[in-house]
Amino acid sequence: MARKPQHRPQLPSEEDVLAFIQASPSLAGKREIARHFGIKGGDKIGLKALLKRMEDEGLLARRRRKIIDRTALPPVTVLEVTGTDKDGEAYGEPIEWDEREAGKAPRVVIEGAEKPPRGGERVLARIEPSRDGRYPFRGKVIKLLSDRSARVLGVYRVLPGLGARIVPVDKKARHDLQVAKGEDNGARNGELVEAEIVRDHGRGLPMARVRERLGDLNDQRNISLIAIRHHGIPDVFPERVLREAEALKPFARGGREDLRKVPLITIDPRDARDHDDAVWAEADARTGGVDVIVAIADVAAYVRPGTALDREARIRGNSVYFPDRVVPMLPERISNDLCSLREKEERPALACFMSFDAAGRKTRHRFARVIMRSAAKLAYEEAQAAIDGRPNARTEPLLEGVLKPLWQAYDLLRKGRNAREPLELDLPERKLILDAHGLIERVVTPERLDAHRLVEEFMIQANVAAAEELEARKTPLVYRIHDQPSQEKVRALAEFLRTVNLSLPLGQIMKPRHFNKLLKDVAGKDYQHVVNEVVLRTQAQAIYHPENNGHFGLALRRYAHFTSPIRRYADLIVHRALISALGMGADGLSAEDIARLAETAAMISDAERRAMAAERETIDRLIAAHLSASTGAVFPGRIAGVVGAGLFVKLDQSGADGFVPVTTLGREYFVFDQARHALVGERTGDTYQLGDRVEVKLIEATPVSGGMRFEMVSEARQGKPTSRRAARLPARAFKGGKKRR
Repeated sequence: MARKPQHRPQLPSEEDVLAFIQASPSLAGKREIARHFGIKGGDKIGLKALLKRMEDEGLLARRRRKIIDRTALPPVTVLEVTGTDKDGEAYGEPIEWDEREAGKAPRVVIEGAEKPPRGGERVLARIEPSRDGRYPFRGKVIKLLSDRSARVLGVYRVLPGLGARIVPVDKKARHDLQVAKGEDNGARNGELVEAEIVRDHGRGLPMARVRERLGDLNDQRNISLIAIRHHGIPDVFPERVLREAEALKPFARGGREDLRKVPLITIDPRDARDHDDAVWAEADARTGGVDVIVAIADVAAYVRPGTALDREARIRGNSVYFPDRVVPMLPERISNDLCSLREKEERPALACFMSFDAAGRKTRHRFARVIMRSAAKLAYEEAQAAIDGRPNARTEPLLEGVLKPLWQAYDLLRKGRNAREPLELDLPERKLILDAHGLIERVVTPERLDAHRLVEEFMIQANVAAAEELEARKTPLVYRIHDQPSQEKVRALAEFLRTVNLSLPLGQIMKPRHFNKLLKDVAGKDYQHVVNEVVLRTQAQAIYHPENNGHFGLALRRYAHFTSPIRRYADLIVHRALISALGMGADGLSAEDIARLAETAAMISDAERRAMAAERETIDRLIAAHLSASTGAVFPGRIAGVVGAGLFVKLDQSGADGFVPVTTLGREYFVFDQARHALVGERTGDTYQLGDRVEVKLIEATPVSGGMRFEMVSEARQGKPTSRRAARLPARAFKGGKKRR
């Protein structure tokens, strides 16, 4: 008699599994799921594969061998945008998610926004399951919670007879905002506020409500806050990020090379709070070369892929440095404590060991995770003074055994640098010195010391070694690339140089040495400064990219940032890549790191540009506030920019930039001669050219925007009259006002 076939239960669908877990009064594991669906024996293999697939898709997470439904998100939740996929779709994660309880936060594709939200912005979204296989959920945007386009930063002003208004800090703003009645949030006259536009019909002033009061604008400590808010720089760490940082334990010492007896030292600015690089060198009597160690804080040991700390660092991209504050990439628990290479304290580091021959050429390198103890924390000026014969009590014991070998090594490395001829621009930087109240005490131009150059060259060589190592091992990384100047910009430079009787050979592949020869030829000439400025403007901007294109300015074929992982996310990615490539631990590059490499490079390049703009604007505002009491005073300066509408003038002492409108220059039309970077009188030939020495009178200084308006005091240079046709710019002629002599 034939046996009746046994009924074998089918595997449940994903929806069935999720429904059971949601209905289960306690945590359910594979055993409970199998029992509920009647799955026994060999069929459990299929169930195990199903659950693994659901976990990989982000639908499930594990907790103590039990399974948690990742679809158990609230139907409406707040998402933080964490990236953009290869199709250009933004995705994010719920801001309230306990990874210790539920595993990694699920990723949600964000749909329905009028414009794609940017990294770090937050949206209120309705959560639904996604069935396209790429994401477990989709979030339909209900409201963009951090829409910068609807927010305005400005100064609250009460005007008699006109009511309350907000004067935007943005120089490009076309009009003030009218504050709706009862929507002032208690703001006081002169306060810095963040407002939200509530109505803009295109007629009259837009109506706004005050969302947040940020403090008295006259308190210069609030000036950097303007740039932070205006550029959307994240300056408050989410609670979950701080909790992760506080929960970190000191590093594990096992498996690390011991460098505690090697007298590595840190050399930094006097006011540095974090120290992420240390150096050591020793002469090699056998080869006539030197051995060098560059040890960098091992941030990867603490900031692991996929954690809240990592996500926040990626969004921030880098630390931002203002004269009165720092907005760090990582919480102080990491940047100023666990990872800072403090004097006499044990710290984990990723070290680059390099050897150089007598000509300064690197002959070999290797990387290792180490444990080190900094022998000393020195300032640049302190180290330089010791080498120059003025040691103090701290540097005297280090002079023979530590400092002199470092300088001997630098002498060799400088030979290699000179041989490759990187771009050498002479553009001194200015630094604001603030008093205890956050007010400008003075503006200085720090002296460029050999101590600075030594540390810079050691870091460059370690960065090169990192790029070479990863490229040789075919490991994905983020390069620091700097393209050669475009042919269009080179031709514009050549055209300008002809106006000062200089030439630049065209039709050849430009190298940094070609620009260096030009800069050497103009050294000491009246137009030295202007040529340096124009050469700088000819250069491309350096960016991060997953594909190598060389570094033109440094004259290097491959380059990556390795030496500052405390303040740059690019360096952290390179550290992880080295850890993976060399088998130095399980905390290297994750699959997600690799998949998002191009996106990460774009994000951190954007964050770098954002930081540079914010830092520059803050300095402009601080100096405008400093000079606002000097209206009517005359200052020496130099023309730093020329446009059809007027001249930008940089003051000598403060480095402040202000504008001279073309309408105030004279009683004739001034033609913008783009080739000469000059405004030229159509009738008289009076000429104001980029780089000219001038004197200007301060007419107005506006701290809120950082803008200053000048009046030209100096006489123009005599030149040949230029017609609008000759300048080939008929639309860029402007009539001046009354001529001042």
